[in-house]
Amino acid sequence: MALTSTVYTFDIALSDVDRGVYEQLNLKAACHPSETPEYFLTRVLAYCLEYREGIAFSKGLSEADEPPITIRDLTGTITHWIEIGSPDAARLHIASKACPRVAIYTHKEPRLVLRAYEGQKIHRAERVEFYAVDRALLAELVGHLDRRVTMTLSVTDRILFIDIAGTSVSGAVERHAIQ
Repeated sequence: MALTSTVYTFDIALSDVDRGVYEQLNLKAACHPSETPEYFLTRVLAYCLEYREGIAFSKGLSEADEPPITIRDLTGTITHWIEIGSPDAARLHIASKACPRVAIYTHKEPRLVLRAYEGQKIHRAERVEFYAVDRALLAELVGHLDRRVTMTLSVTDRILFIDIAGTSVSGAVERHAIQ
């Protein structure tokens, strides 16, 4: 019997000072059994950091040609392709040709992920945005992951300040260049 996804509910008070976004988000996100908690939380944080009209999680593994998060315009065209983890160079090449903006949020060691892209063909590689989420922050958040999560997320200068279950944690989201 196949394992099913676990659905989590997030109530997030988002204050992204960097972008002037102040929203109360009520998200339902499914975590597939193959996802690590760090990957899953990176996906939720990326959703918050990219939040704008038209944002959505993909249907998951059943839609292999779609990124984990998309932002579509009113015509349904993907304008932002947001990957999580360490997508391969061929996938980034296709994504960069398919839409004007591609971003990656990783929960892994950024140097190792970036090293895998060296010498690979990626269309407009210099325009692909690569962000590494603080791994200590993710480890702390994993300890507070529950089926229903209420948290406050403030973003200033790409530093995340999170209050979750009465605990305050913070960490950076660092941008790196793909060579």
